[in-house]
Amino acid sequence: MDLRIVDGAVLAGGKLMDVNLHVSAADGHITEIGSDRSASSTINAENLIVLPGIVDIHGDAFERQMMPRPGVNFSPDLALIDTDRQVIANGITTVFHSVTYSWEPGLRSANNARNMLAAIEALRFQLAADTKFHLRYEIFNLAAEPEVCEWLDGRRIDALAFNDHLPPADKLPSNFSQMLERSGLNRDDFLMLVERLRCRGDEVPHSVVRLAERANAAAVPLISHDDASPAARRWFRSLGSRVSEFPMNMETAQEAAVAGDQIVLGAPNDRRRQGRHQHLFRHAGHSPDRRRPDRVTRGCKGPGWSRSDPP
Repeated sequence: MDLRIVDGAVLAGGKLMDVNLHVSAADGHITEIGSDRSASSTINAENLIVLPGIVDIHGDAFERQMMPRPGVNFSPDLALIDTDRQVIANGITTVFHSVTYSWEPGLRSANNARNMLAAIEALRFQLAADTKFHLRYEIFNLAAEPEVCEWLDGRRIDALAFNDHLPPADKLPSNFSQMLERSGLNRDDFLMLVERLRCRGDEVPHSVVRLAERANAAAVPLISHDDASPAARRWFRSLGSRVSEFPMNMETAQEAAVAGDQIVLGAPNDRRRQGRHQHLFRHAGHSPDRRRPDRVTRGCKGPGWSRSDPP
């Protein structure tokens, strides 16, 4: 007994092809590509793309379920269950929930990271998607280093990303009001916290090196987030990070591509950041022709993903 899928654009051999597909009903494996023979059941996939299960390596849609608006909070288990339904409905069968462990209080606080990790571990085998823990570690969160090392040693982290969202001294970020809202702090208290952390900047590179060593020992993939320059990408690569997530400019993306690093770009970030990345990649979802997901990379030939927050 098998299933035939017809008239869809099938991803096979690294490209989309207009061919029929036969799938075994017993194990879900593809048995034939391009055959016209009949099957016990047929699905018409006209105007659809037929893909294997999608792997979302950076999904933070669960934050919307935890805090749909400032001051309204739901528990991590409810957020995970709701998000699980959404990712499955969007064809995502493996999801790395990107949980931020920040120096900020509130939504991205230490307690929230702990609670999310505990919820993922408790619910993992009840969720439909293969659910992973992607820790987005804010590198100025120096007090958290010992705990993150424990998690790494215990093989509780599936991917570790180095983030730096500490506001610069000379200019507040465009999302500053959002940072205030999710932290629950007033402006003065938030800026005082930022200044205290900035004074410890000399300690940050040493902390990153130590964490990278622990992650490498535990075989946990390392990701560098918002690489600002080719030099930054080279430094993180020297620590074992072969994934550049959201490089900030073409030169940095080219540095990653030439070295064979994985390049991750995110569609929501493209929109929020006024097209900062759109000259690097054009995701299939942005292309008028779904069969031609042109990559506009000016010579960047490395692999890449486009983050998407379902739905």
